[in-house]
Amino acid sequence: MAGRRRGRGRTGKAVAGAAIALAAAGAVAAALGVDLRSFFAQPEAEATEETPSTAEITVQTLTETVTVDGDLGYGDTLDMACLLNGTFTGLPAAGDVVERGGVLYAVDDTPVVLLYGSLPAYRSLATGAEGDDVEQLEQNLAELGYDGFTVDDEYTDATADAVEQWQDDLGMEETGRVDLGRVVFAPGAIRVDTVDPQLGAGAQGTAFAYTGLDKVVTVEVELDDQELVVVGGSVAITLPDGTEATGTVTGSETAVTQETGQGGETEDVTYLEVTVAADDAAVFDALDQAAVDVGFAGDSAADVLTVPVEALLGLAEGGYGVELVDGGDTEVVAVETGLFADGLVAISGEGLAAGQAVVVPS
Repeated sequence: MAGRRRGRGRTGKAVAGAAIALAAAGAVAAALGVDLRSFFAQPEAEATEETPSTAEITVQTLTETVTVDGDLGYGDTLDMACLLNGTFTGLPAAGDVVERGGVLYAVDDTPVVLLYGSLPAYRSLATGAEGDDVEQLEQNLAELGYDGFTVDDEYTDATADAVEQWQDDLGMEETGRVDLGRVVFAPGAIRVDTVDPQLGAGAQGTAFAYTGLDKVVTVEVELDDQELVVVGGSVAITLPDGTEATGTVTGSETAVTQETGQGGETEDVTYLEVTVAADDAAVFDALDQAAVDVGFAGDSAADVLTVPVEALLGLAEGGYGVELVDGGDTEVVAVETGLFADGLVAISGEGLAAGQAVVVPS
């Protein structure tokens, strides 16, 4: 296609009538003793030429980023069940953190204690008991500083002695036996989320809701975009103040919600509930709960010619072009556009090559 060029403007010649008028004025001034040069003297104009801002055509691999709204919080909320009969005489407050050996709540003025482990408590433990739950209990007692027994799968008299010392420190009756419901095992420390029962309420049921301590981002991804989600894959996180951080997809599961249409009818909508953890958890320290953006890697184009998106020109005949710079001249050439990503666009077209300069409007 014909190129459009940008040239310099030129000064036109003075007309003859203007020259005659100036000559006559000079004669009059000479008769009066006036030097007209002092009136008409002007500094010599310097030639100027507009220099366009340019960018270089480069070869890059572009990867599209698909941004989805996410919510920063503490992840899934779980129920802390109470297996004891009696009355709640002690309850935590929302936001409390309970660690190994800490009191979760109290029933009939006797504490229920948090211990660490993956196997839930399912029976009472006393001398003669054997099993993985015994070893789990003994490991916790050892971590809390009690000794005199061997950490194994056998509940011996030595184990019972250590349990009595532990019960004494907690102000409990020293039975040497751990009744079902007096300890709760969790993978680690917990954070109390909400507390529904009131002091004095019956103890059967849920004592409170809790979460883990790690802050995570929860994202709802439409099924049409499920190929973006790869557990273990990297994502970009943008905080409300614009701070950017990297993260990793830690989990994904299918969920269903109900949405109401324009006609008032409700329908089930299936989506992926995705959890994302920051690679550096400290980036969330100043935040409790907040809306954040999560960027997933989408389509990719390898080894393509790229220019800033701003370099694209809309052509009168349709489509796009770029304005190539060659010395002091410019030429508009038509291009085919490809992937857009990170402020760049992939282009192709006749005569294009890496290293060429294109005009980028300022």
